[in-house]
Amino acid sequence: MKITEPPRTTEQRKRDVLARLERELDVWVASAGSDGLPCLVALWFVWDGEAVWVSTRLANPTGRNLREGGRARLAFGDTQDVVLLDGKVRTFDGRDVPGSAADVFAAKTGWDPRADSASYAFFRILPYAVQAWHGEHELRGRHLMRDGVWVA
Repeated sequence: MKITEPPRTTEQRKRDVLARLERELDVWVASAGSDGLPCLVALWFVWDGEAVWVSTRLANPTGRNLREGGRARLAFGDTQDVVLLDGKVRTFDGRDVPGSAADVFAAKTGWDPRADSASYAFFRILPYAVQAWHGEHELRGRHLMRDGVWVA
């Protein structure tokens, strides 16, 4: 696919990323165990304006990796519309998750992990790096956040 439009500005890329975080329902979550074995799974998510919230069982590979490793990479889109978000993870069980986060999660997804099983936890992923690009012509300038600070 040949790209004929000019690269987006940093400001436009940030607006596009924030719009996707509000609009989309699924995100690819990449994590790794202490043995370095990678795990990639699609999960429902919500964006609270500062962090991404996901939920999964504590005992599955993703839950263990997020809890023990404390970091994750999230990915949206295909190779022509990429958003990568690297974040620090904080784990909450169903009793200590902020009600506002869990309620928004349940409203957006139609599923409340707190009512499903005690084995589910919530994971707050606070971004420290964000990249976004539409094709090769936007690789330059793809870093929108570094060290937790938006560059735009």
